[in-house]
Amino acid sequence: MSRPLIAITADLYRRDSGALTSRVASAYTERVASAGGTPVVLSPVDDPEAVEDLAGRFDGFIFTGGDDPRTEPFGTPTDPRVTPVFSERQAFESRLLEFLLKDGETPVLGVCLGMQMMALHEGGSLHQHMPESHPDTHALHWTGEHEIIPEPGVRAIGRGISHSHHKQAVNEPGALRVLARAPDGVIEAVGDPDRPFWIGVQWHPERTTEPQLGQRLFGELVEAARTARV
Repeated sequence: MSRPLIAITADLYRRDSGALTSRVASAYTERVASAGGTPVVLSPVDDPEAVEDLAGRFDGFIFTGGDDPRTEPFGTPTDPRVTPVFSERQAFESRLLEFLLKDGETPVLGVCLGMQMMALHEGGSLHQHMPESHPDTHALHWTGEHEIIPEPGVRAIGRGISHSHHKQAVNEPGALRVLARAPDGVIEAVGDPDRPFWIGVQWHPERTTEPQLGQRLFGELVEAARTARV
């Protein structure tokens, strides 16, 4: 059987020339390949029909980390202190998530920004400025490592030390279930147990050396993608 095709969304940056350019950390593709999948990087496209076509062409998806989402589409003003993600990327990933939500069977892993977008699309909300919402512990989430503690009865997420790099966090998960928290109560993982694999994590598993919180997630995504297409 061929290896599952796993799409990985690309971040955007602007070159000195002004050209908008896509990029993805190699750690994502390496982790997927090590898990037995074939990684494919997706650059944002503006055509809704093309996005719908992409949603049906892959066995699994990873929504990667990045800057902060604009929250007006979800009914909340964007905090002026955020660093907004490129609008082209947010529009593309929002369309893609909506198609995948309707499908309901394609495995999805959201990382950092990806998790926040998953929560917003399920009716959730964000702490948009953690130095304000978590003044005593926000620095641990921006540059440090801390423990991930699964909620009682949750087996999808292991317990261990994660690598974090975020200044926003999920406040309410909407229709999703909270799967894990940090010691200060910050939501660190969300998911939908009614789907084969629909998990968002606030930490960066591609940078996390703890197997339970790193490679295991990629392995489970690839295995779910393999099972879903049988």
